[in-house]
Amino acid sequence: MDKIKILWADDEIDMLKPHLMFLQSKGYEVVTATNGHDAVEIYLEEGNDIDVVFLDESMPGLTGLEALPRIKEINAHVPVVMITKNEAEHVMEEAIGAQISDYLIKPVNPNQILLTLKKIIDNKRLVREKTAMDYQQDYREMFMQITGGLSHNEWVDAYRRIVNWELRLDANQAEVGDILAQQKQQANTEFSKFVVRNYFDWVDKNQTGGPVMSHNLMRQMIFPHVGKGTPTIMILLDNLRYDQWKVIEPFMNELFKTESEDHFFSILPTATQYSRNAIFAGMMPADIEMAFRDKWKNDTDEGGKNLHEDFFLGKQIDRVIHKDLKWDYAKVTNVNHGKDLNDNILHYLNNDLTVIVYNFIDMLSHARTEMEVLKELAGDERAYRSLTRSWFLHSPLWTALQRLEGRDVQLFVTTDHGTIRVQSPSRVVGDRETTTNLRYKVGRNLQYEKRDVLEVRDPKKAGLPRPNVSSTFIFAKEDYFFLYPNNYNHYHNYYKNTFQHGGISLEEMICPVVRLRSK
Repeated sequence: MDKIKILWADDEIDMLKPHLMFLQSKGYEVVTATNGHDAVEIYLEEGNDIDVVFLDESMPGLTGLEALPRIKEINAHVPVVMITKNEAEHVMEEAIGAQISDYLIKPVNPNQILLTLKKIIDNKRLVREKTAMDYQQDYREMFMQITGGLSHNEWVDAYRRIVNWELRLDANQAEVGDILAQQKQQANTEFSKFVVRNYFDWVDKNQTGGPVMSHNLMRQMIFPHVGKGTPTIMILLDNLRYDQWKVIEPFMNELFKTESEDHFFSILPTATQYSRNAIFAGMMPADIEMAFRDKWKNDTDEGGKNLHEDFFLGKQIDRVIHKDLKWDYAKVTNVNHGKDLNDNILHYLNNDLTVIVYNFIDMLSHARTEMEVLKELAGDERAYRSLTRSWFLHSPLWTALQRLEGRDVQLFVTTDHGTIRVQSPSRVVGDRETTTNLRYKVGRNLQYEKRDVLEVRDPKKAGLPRPNVSSTFIFAKEDYFFLYPNNYNHYHNYYKNTFQHGGISLEEMICPVVRLRSK
């Protein structure tokens, strides 16, 4: 069994060395901090590995009572022991109300600490066992749901249910976690079949009844709430999966209350060039190419593929809203843009609508493929969520949002598509003009494993441009990624377990749309 890890914050930590040595002799690992600010930072970085937190109630700067809610926002379930010299009733009531697991009065002796730890760890074990048992009881019901011929709304419910279990299950519950991972894989298999059966109907202009998709997102979910006296800010965080939203949601709820949590389905390919242009233009890519030939670029064309989003947005506003609307658009792709966002965030309150595209999550996912250090930091979904949370709390975006506290503003948080951790290679052969994406390909004379893909021989049926007369699109299903026969083993090892997008999966296609309002 792994060592129990304790975070102990006390401004007199040097005087507690005998206690620390005693705990280490009993097999515990202790990480120390001398103030509340450092305790919160350490927990933010190492929280997934910390089992118990000890907080001195009266540290200078950020007290233990002030650090407590910040740590609980990161993980509401972490056990916290408050250590205090103050026996005043109101202090203990405040601490207990903030969900401490226990409290100790100074001076504490080592046996008191040991008893508290044994009680808490045993409680954690019972909670962990209860969570595992609850999932095992839910497993069959989820199996029946996944294999029961779901509608698009029911698939969203099933996906949310899986993500909620991912967030609930403790990292140490490896066996149950493996079962959940297999169930998620099965869900993606069934979801891929569902998309293959229904996708062409969803994007057919003459059909109704499908989900809200990229090209009608703004018309159906954003514009109806705009221009009613309250400034609206829409933040599009690219590559934001539903589980990543759930880990930053608690921090957002410090400043804003959630009015609704909805969803849309990304079009195929689930790639920025297609999905985000479709969102802002309010059109499928084939229609964008036809209406604005000088603005659309295919995969093989040189130059940036998302350089005209503000132009497309303006055209959609003129077409759909039919009235004067004061709006603005900003894109953040580097640190300087982030500083500009901070400087301008309050000015945006003078607009009816401000759209902010924030590219960092996309850069993070691509960098993860290229940089070994990020491969280590984000080796699985749990680590990827943790990295997202850490980035968000240190980002200019969070700083800018904090400046909106107390201002009357309506906020939308959404994305263009998600990502999936790819596991299974699928061989593809194509010519030099074939695109390089790992989750979708467009080219001529493609050879591929038909069972692994949705093939689109007539791109117009999928609302996509046709770069050449014989162009075919293929989209990877489930967790497949495309590899050429050349250097197959090298690229298999290089790309396996990386987060990619462009294909068909719950994670890539089902995208959150959250509407929030100032508290």
